Amino acid sequence: MESLNEIRAILDRIDGDMGKLFEERMDAVKKVAMYKKEHGIPIEDKGRENAMIARNTEKRPFDIQPYYTQFLKSLIEESKSYQRLLCSDMTVSYSGVEGAFAYIAAKRIFPTALTVSCPDFETAYNMVLTGKSNCAVLPIENSFAGDVEQVMDLAYFGELSISGIFDLPLSHCLLAKPGTKIEDITAVQSHPQALSQCMPYLKKHGWNLIQASNTAIAAKEVAESGRNDIAVVASKETAALYGLIVLETEINEQKTNTTRFAVFTREPVSVDPSDNRFVLMFKVKNEPGSLGNAIHIISKYHYNLKSLKSHPSGEDNWAYYFYSEGEGNLGSENGREMIEELKTVCNNVRIVGSFGE
Repeated sequence: MESLNEIRAILDRIDGDMGKLFEERMDAVKKVAMYKKEHGIPIEDKGRENAMIARNTEKRPFDIQPYYTQFLKSLIEESKSYQRLLCSDMTVSYSGVEGAFAYIAAKRIFPTALTVSCPDFETAYNMVLTGKSNCAVLPIENSFAGDVEQVMDLAYFGELSISGIFDLPLSHCLLAKPGTKIEDITAVQSHPQALSQCMPYLKKHGWNLIQASNTAIAAKEVAESGRNDIAVVASKETAALYGLIVLETEINEQKTNTTRFAVFTREPVSVDPSDNRFVLMFKVKNEPGSLGNAIHIISKYHYNLKSLKSHPSGEDNWAYYFYSEGEGNLGSENGREMIEELKTVCNNVRIVGSFGE
């Protein structure tokens, strides 16, 4: 049997080899970070992380699999920390003011990035086009209010691509200045849509309602006021930004209210083998059955459409373009054949985005 010193010598050799491999791995992580920064891709990719852990763990002996899983999880976390550091000077544009839901979405997707407030969607989009920001985080759909048509038009007519789509549940809270109690409140202000989404709760208290152009602007006004009889409907993140306290959480009536945000980047769409979702936009020819043929072609190649939305193109009366999201990888031979056949029934076909879960 080997002595303890001999066993420790083996461990020292292995640790040295692992150290060199770790350096090599972190060098690759650095390249990944630079690629993600350039292409406006978020650091975290849970789908790929889980697949990597499962793929590598199953190759290990059964008795050490739980320990190897934890080792990989720790390694992934350190890799993401390094990527965040390398991407800390990344710039993300959004429409709205600091504390608005678009700002919150941008910070959740890119926690270490510098966020730039823009007055409207087009300005935030053009910031990316002109190279003044690495990407833009813009809303494309709300489960309560529907599609954001301005952003859909930018996606169809513009040059940018989508590197990912993320869901942000909207949870409204009642905020007020420190020291305020609910019984002190006589009025509540916020954006009209935020007020309407919380109407049953607000009506129950009988408060006067004051409309504002934005939830974050309303919060800023309450924070700067000398009043303890007024509150605001906004997110808990907004409370931290403006020094307010949270009196009540989740006061919105519809608990499933969610906004979907797309990340727009200047880099062309690049289909990775691990991608399993896509955004496809097209305009069918003005011929009988063209739309049905387009849908049939997508189905024939076994791609699952999760959504299909029509929007006026503005080019001709009653002319529409179609925005679709689907499951599958368009970089395969099957995907390329599908796109080519789709072009036979469409005037315009464009892969706007390709990404993983």
